[in-house]
Amino acid sequence: MIRINELSKKYGEKLALSIDNYTIPSGEILGLVGNNGAGKTTLFRLILDLTQPTSGVALIGDSPVHKSESWKDITGAFIDRSFLIDYLTAEEYFYFVGRLYGMDKEAVDAQLAHYTDFMKDEVLNQKKYLRSFSAGNAQKVGIIAAMLHEPKLLILDEPFNFLDPSSQSAIKRLLREYNERTSATIVVSSHNLNHTVDISHRIALLEKGSIIRDLKADECNISEELTEYFQV
Repeated sequence: MIRINELSKKYGEKLALSIDNYTIPSGEILGLVGNNGAGKTTLFRLILDLTQPTSGVALIGDSPVHKSESWKDITGAFIDRSFLIDYLTAEEYFYFVGRLYGMDKEAVDAQLAHYTDFMKDEVLNQKKYLRSFSAGNAQKVGIIAAMLHEPKLLILDEPFNFLDPSSQSAIKRLLREYNERTSATIVVSSHNLNHTVDISHRIALLEKGSIIRDLKADECNISEELTEYFQV
């Protein structure tokens, strides 16, 4: 689903990311973990063509992201609150996103019904703009909007941030069920190691912009490996 070839990003003289070759297969849930500044968000921004690489290429399917638009139809992402439109209500934002993917109001409403428990009567029918939402409820809107058109590739940066414990459990369940139902590829970056390990088939550990460990759930005890690394 995603292929990375000789991908690097520099900011001035600082090398923020350098990954020679890496593949994320279709249908896999991959967790990206690493300390602050490890390069997780930079990698996401390169994959989503939100910033230009210094060298190399990221491909979604067979499409180089900086040369093609076709990958956008099968991709959903939420990186941070800047993805939202603050002067819209949650309903208006969902319908706006739906229209981008050719969905009418009825289709959007049908999709939103899947997330009723996750929204907890705190997102819809609030009669206020997204700029007035709490960080947690804004996070929910962004995650749901990313999943609205049932993308084959879902990218979420720190999806557990700002959510209360019950909502964190709910999003873990939603992501597992979504992967099983659609065979979508899901890439999640998070500082919450337990939640990330719980849902992931594989973990990529980043350090100083490079992937230093590639841990598969069926080949090792990921929790022990990560505990050893982060305790150093």
